[in-house]
Amino acid sequence: MSADAGVRLCRSNGFDAADRTAIRALLDAAFAGDFSDDDWAHALGGTHATVEADGAIVAHASVVPRLLEVDRFRLRVGYVEAVAVLPARQGTGFGTAVMRALAKVIAQEYAIGALSSGEWHFYERLGWERWRGPTWVRHADGRRERTPDDDDSLMILRTPSARPLDLSASLTCDARQGDAW
Repeated sequence: MSADAGVRLCRSNGFDAADRTAIRALLDAAFAGDFSDDDWAHALGGTHATVEADGAIVAHASVVPRLLEVDRFRLRVGYVEAVAVLPARQGTGFGTAVMRALAKVIAQEYAIGALSSGEWHFYERLGWERWRGPTWVRHADGRRERTPDDDDSLMILRTPSARPLDLSASLTCDARQGDAW
């Protein structure tokens, strides 16, 4: 499959109820029941990339705006959420297609891209880099808390306009319901 073949880009508010239901079913199947309502909420509010095959949505990823701090310097980041391919369609290039489409959105709209994953090799071959520094979460009261369990899961995608980044610097996100990262 070519990088853009069959990829549909749509803002969260552009989906109808049938699309939302189909995407949520895809995510539940791809994550084998380990996709929560908080995870779904995190995937909304930005741009979605989907692929349809045989009349069904078989791949999905979304990018949503978040503010992250790199050594206390705040950046408007395109944070990738809910990347999934229907299990029977994995390994067919659909995941690559949705991620390449979102990389273009990130380059146009954000300082950098960021995501949390354990599937580093998939993302590395698409230009993503592993973050090596410590991770933190900032709570509404201003308190910062270390998130050492997330230290080896963050990746970034540099954009043409990105300022130089030290991948071993501290990285901080704002707290949210469910997983911080």
